[in-house]
Amino acid sequence: MSFNAFKMDGLGNDFIIIDCRNERINLSKKQIIKLCDRSFLGCDQLILINKSNHSDAELVFYNSDGSESTTCGNGTRCVAYLISKDINKNEINLTTKSGNLSSKILDSNLVETVIGKAKTNWNEIPISKEMNTKNLGLQIKDKNENIFEGGIAVNVGNPHTIFFVDDINKFDLNKIGPLLENDALFPQKCNITLARIESKKKISVKVWERGAGLTKACGSAACATAFAAKVNNLIEDNVEVVFELGNLSINIADDNIIKMKGPVSDIKMIEIKL
Repeated sequence: MSFNAFKMDGLGNDFIIIDCRNERINLSKKQIIKLCDRSFLGCDQLILINKSNHSDAELVFYNSDGSESTTCGNGTRCVAYLISKDINKNEINLTTKSGNLSSKILDSNLVETVIGKAKTNWNEIPISKEMNTKNLGLQIKDKNENIFEGGIAVNVGNPHTIFFVDDINKFDLNKIGPLLENDALFPQKCNITLARIESKKKISVKVWERGAGLTKACGSAACATAFAAKVNNLIEDNVEVVFELGNLSINIADDNIIKMKGPVSDIKMIEIKL
């Protein structure tokens, strides 16, 4: 099997994007895992673009472990930029399993996507039992074995748990992430974020993505973290979420609509042979 695809990233959160609007390409879970494996091509997520009668396109997201994801913020921004070049429009509407996401192409490679409203009820996260989602009472240990207890659960199209800590580098997310991602509390698994409030306008984060592991950036985690900080009066309406390779700008309006703005890479066409 041989076909063309695209490579793009948002702040290092990288994707293989396959356009299936004119030709359907069926991939097995084994083939998806192979494509995402960094010893082959490598990416955090694989994205399929399908035709849609209700929007500019429909997106299907796969994590690097072959599991399907309902949404991906940075991936949506990348595809919006890609499709805008194809159909010569600056406003792109894309359908995902978590709903329709509208994006605007701004200056250069800057893309803003409306993520919508966050969900915080225990059964909307989802969590396996009724709990206070503002404090799950989960325990994590830092590198010195000191225990920190907390965890704020937010769903922004996929489930997230955020820990606000004094120093995100004192924790080994490679150990904490997989344990909490697969905790029985989360029937659909969970993304795990360590966050530090730098100021009312800046948050530093590290993210473990369910099905993908430690990633350089995560758009939905930025949105979930900003929302969790906002409802706890830790930040203002506009905040910069700082990742390893750059920032995402998050805006939370009075009606709690979340917007995410940030850069995407140039588009690179690749040929895939499976």
